[in-house]
This record gives sequence, structure tokens and C-alpha cells, in this order.
Amino acid sequence: MSKIHRLSTRLANQIAAGEVVERPASVVKEVLENSLDAGATRVDIEVEAGGVKLIRIRDNGLGIEADDLPLAMARHATSKISSLEDLEAVASLGFRGEALASIGSVSRLTLTSNAAEQGSEGSSAACEGREMEVVTRPAPHPRGTTVEVRDLFFNTPARRKFLRTEKTEFNHLEEVVKRLALSRFDVAFSLRHNGRGIHQLKAGTGQVEQQRRVASVCGPAFMEQAIYIENEGGGLPSGSLKLWGWVGLPTFSRSQADLQYFFVNGRVIRDKLVAHAIKQAYRDVLYHGRHPAFVLYLEVDPAQVDVNVHPTKHEVRFRDGRSVHNFIFSSLHRALADVRPNDQLPPNTVRTGDGMAINTETGEISTQGGLAWGAEQGAAVADAPPRQGQLGQGFGPRFSANPGLGSQGKDQMAAYGQLHPSLPEQGREEDVPPLGYALAQLKGIYILAENAAGLVLVDMHAAHERITYERLKASRDAEGIRSQPLLVPQSVAVSQREVNVAGENAELFRAIGMSVDVAGEEALVIREIPVALRDSDVEQLLRDVLADLIEFGSSERIAAHMDEILSTMACHGSVRANRRLTVPEMNALLRDMEETERSGQCNHGRPTWTQLGLDELDRLFLRGR
Repeated sequence: MSKIHRLSTRLANQIAAGEVVERPASVVKEVLENSLDAGATRVDIEVEAGGVKLIRIRDNGLGIEADDLPLAMARHATSKISSLEDLEAVASLGFRGEALASIGSVSRLTLTSNAAEQGSEGSSAACEGREMEVVTRPAPHPRGTTVEVRDLFFNTPARRKFLRTEKTEFNHLEEVVKRLALSRFDVAFSLRHNGRGIHQLKAGTGQVEQQRRVASVCGPAFMEQAIYIENEGGGLPSGSLKLWGWVGLPTFSRSQADLQYFFVNGRVIRDKLVAHAIKQAYRDVLYHGRHPAFVLYLEVDPAQVDVNVHPTKHEVRFRDGRSVHNFIFSSLHRALADVRPNDQLPPNTVRTGDGMAINTETGEISTQGGLAWGAEQGAAVADAPPRQGQLGQGFGPRFSANPGLGSQGKDQMAAYGQLHPSLPEQGREEDVPPLGYALAQLKGIYILAENAAGLVLVDMHAAHERITYERLKASRDAEGIRSQPLLVPQSVAVSQREVNVAGENAELFRAIGMSVDVAGEEALVIREIPVALRDSDVEQLLRDVLADLIEFGSSERIAAHMDEILSTMACHGSVRANRRLTVPEMNALLRDMEETERSGQCNHGRPTWTQLGLDELDRLFLRGR
């Protein structure tokens, strides 16, 4: 007898289900992607018991013809690709044609759909984990499709044992809905669990609607402390790259990497190359052990991305990974460097006296409980700003001017001018610098200053450390990296692959101040190193750079090591605690902060300043109650 035999359809589907359907969240992901590919503008998700008992997803997409329903539930059947050319430039979220067959093999699956533009005549098909012999029957249904999945893993008890608690499974499922909701602002989503409404996300493609959805999914604190970026550039043979979205300020960091969403052509992905580029961009502004928060969208020619590298399509492979890595890194690195204190002041807002704040440029109204729109413009008392890092860009455009302080504020500014001759008298609030003017020094550590919005507190050592650090880096970049030859060239035993990579990147090594020659099939020799790294473990540094080049196509190791040295020099060369500063010295430090890149954080990622607005000060003293 032959030892090789063909697997049954049922067993083959259940094996495929093991790759595609890991838990209820996997089912929701696959079905929602089908809904979006079908052109749905509204999707309603209803689940029970974390999705194990019931998952019902209804959309208003194109629907499925009655004759196609059995085929839709068969394995390797799809309407999305028909040739290798389609696969090489696939633009749809799904394309394998395995999802419904895999889901049906481990659940009680019912598919009801109507493809007619008018009328409610639809069809339904069902299967229960057996051979995919599907019989259709008439079933009233508006245009679109409803997928109902009951009793997940009822026929594979071993798989069901691996499921977690209902709360944990629902959290995974909710995360899938969040990701897809962030990928498609033009689609409305609703989610109910055990009869209770969880999310009601309205569709909208305008900037305000997009920001509102991001705030709903990621929390308003993220939007208040995020900057919007948009950058487009070349670098690929077949066209440009575009990166846009929101990145959290370094001061809004997380203990876990739980608020990170990255989309490539609308598909949410987890990619080591992307993660490395973003980590490098935050390298010297993020506190040790913390993780950045971001919602970013990369648009690239579909032909430059291979999405067929994993059954769940969570991973992609870029045809030119180095160009993509460098583009993401440079875009974020520059965006974070360009943040100045002036960008972190609130937009033109005024308080109406009833707890509402009105943007004087757009007419938008904000309240403590959320946002309302389209109201009349109101009174003229300066609204209090958010804390350091809470950008006006979070819920609207960024503005350079703010409403006036009023006569009382002008009198106070004049009084401070009399106390401190170095403080110029100001007639308009627009003339007050972002960080204001120094009032005093507290305990030899903090500078107290008044700006248009209230009180500014500055950690003088942390601020001066960043200023000194950035000046050292600018000086190094202006002079170029100085190298020195080794008295005795250092041989390093490496693999043949590393030798090839070193030879291909000779120009890169020269640009970072190293001279590395090939000395054999499995040997390299280091002849020159940067002067700043003369006391470093150069051999280990070379191995780390080669490892980065192999995995990511680029490396920031040398620059990172040199920056560490400059950071140490800046720390020792900055003003120390308990040093008394004069008012002109304090004001000079404030002006330097306003002009220095990344001045919101010290070299170690700690914040250098914070803002206390009038509303916060009023609450401390129960004013207005």
C-alpha cells in the first residue's frame, strides 16, 4: 500500500484553520477584511462570550450572488486575484481564499447575502465543521452580507482549551476592530458585546473626523500630546513614499509597546524593519525602557511590497527595505527635532465662562467631556493650555498667536518689568516668547517663568544639558567625523556573508569614520576608527553594525555611540543644581530652549519643562467655585 495519501477536505481545512483561526479575534479580522474589500461603508459587529459563543458581522458591501455562496465557503476560492500579476501588486486586504473555509471547519457558519442594488431578496448558506457541501436557501437581506459564526472550536476541543478568559478574548477582538477602524476612516464601525454597546465610530474623512476617531481609539491624552506629520519623498525605483499620521511626543511614552499602529497601504502590519526605524528616530529623546506611541500610515507602490509572506498577512516584505527604513527614520527624526516650545502652546481658544472653550479661528468648541462643533464665537479670556507636550495640533490646526491677556495681565507684565530691568515691557501678548520671562529660581534647580498662558517650570540642568548636547552634535556634523589610523590594524574573524556585506557597504563605513578592508573569505581588518571612539570596543561595534546591515539594510550604531559620548560631555558641561542664576541668565536659557532641537527632553528622555495653565492654578485655589 502507498504510504502517501491525500488529506480529506475536512482535515485540510482544519489544518489551514490552525494557521488562520487562532482565536475569536482571528475570525473577526478575516471577516472584517472581507467586508472592507467588498466596499462596505458601515460594519456592525456583535459578539457574545468574547466571541466564542457568537460572532455576527453585518456590512452594506457589494454582497455575494446566490450561485457564488457555496464557492465563497470553499477553500482557495476568491474574487480578488486571478493571476500572478495580481498577486504581485495586490491591493485588497484578503486574497488567499482560505478564511471562510477555515472558519467553517471549526464552527457553525452561516453566510447570508444580497448582491442586488434594490430589494431585500437574499440567500443564505450554512455549514457545521463538516465537508463543505453547502446548500443555499432564500433569506431576506438588504444589500450586503451577514456572517454568523457560532460555537467556535466546538468540534476541536483541544483548540478550545487554549482560549483564555472571556475578558481576555474580547480584548484581543476589540483590538482587531480598533486597528481596522484606524485603517479606514471612511467606514463606520459599531461593536457590541453581550448586548452592550462598546464602540460607535462614525465615518468621516476630514481632518477633524480623523482626529476624533484616533482620540476615540487611542484616547484623548494621546491626541493632546501628539504631533501630526506628513512627508513625501522618493527613494524607490517605481515612485515615491508617503508617511503621515500622528506620533506621540517623547514625554508621552508607554511602559509597553501597546499604542503602536503602523499601516502599509491600509494594511496594519508588525514589521521588524519598521520597528527598528522608529526606535532609532526616538533614540536620544525617549526615557530608558519606555516605548513610543504612534499611529502612522505608509503609502507605497503595491508592487514594492510583498504581502504574501504570512497566512495572517500581519507581516510584509519590502522590495527595497533600506530605502523604506531610511525614509521612515529620517521623517520621524526630523519631525521630533523640529518640535519647539512655541509648537506646544495651545491654539487660539477663549473661555465662555460656562466651561466651554472656543477656537477663535475655526469656531470649534471643546468641553471637558468632549468636542462640539459649529457654535458661535464667544468671549475673550485666555483659555488655559495643556501641559508640556499637549499640542494645539491634537484637536485642530496649530496657530502662532493667542488672544490678549486683558488689562490685568498687561499691568502684571509691566510690574515684572519694574522688578527685573532685563524684562522688557510688553504691550501685546503676541510679543511674549513661548516660554515667557523668568521670575525666579526655586531651590537652585527650577526656573519659574510667566508666559501668555500661565506659569512655566523649567529644570535648568536638564534644559542646559540638551542645549549643550545639540550644539556639540552640530559642531561635529559641521566639521565632519574625524578619524585616526590604528597603529596596529585589527583583524576580525567573521562569516562569509558579513564579508560580503562589508564589501558592499565600504562607502557607508567611510562616511562614519571607519576604514574596513576585506582580508580574506572570512576575515576583515579595521584600519581607521573615529577619534571619539578610540576607547570603545571597536570589534564588537563592527559586528553590531554588520548585524544591522544584514537585518535592516542600515545602521545607526556608530552615530549612537558617538552621541553617547557627546551626551556625557554635555552632562558634565551643563549648569549644576544649586548654582544661582541671574534673571538675564535665566532668560537667556529660555531663549536658547526655544531655538534648540528636541529641547522638550534632556539627553536621557526626561522632560525639561512643563506648563501650568490658569485653569490648573485656579483649581488649586478653588477659584471660580
